[in-house]
Amino acid sequence: MHELGTIYYVIDTVEKLMVENQLTKVASITLEIGEVSGIVPQYLTDFWLYARAKTEHFQETELKVETLKAVTYCQDCGKTYPTLQYAKICPYCQSGNTFLVTGNEYNIKEIEAM
Repeated sequence: MHELGTIYYVIDTVEKLMVENQLTKVASITLEIGEVSGIVPQYLTDFWLYARAKTEHFQETELKVETLKAVTYCQDCGKTYPTLQYAKICPYCQSGNTFLVTGNEYNIKEIEAM
């Protein structure tokens, strides 16, 4: 489960930003997680509760998770389609000449500081 490592990465990154910007508290952190990123949002939430209790600055910080839809592009017909529904084969022209456009991301979208 790489979600725990992911949470510690978020904590380290936000702590560095807090120092750089002379912040003392963070009210919330919003993450964007792609549908096919391999990260399980529920695990993130569970590990967040565990990890934040062990930190000085995040004990009351809320973690928000937004899911980014996976979208695939077909190079043969030029159309996009939902990846989870159709996978690699384009539903419009049946081509396998496709690639993932979005849905594999993992971003810190927003930090609400106090």
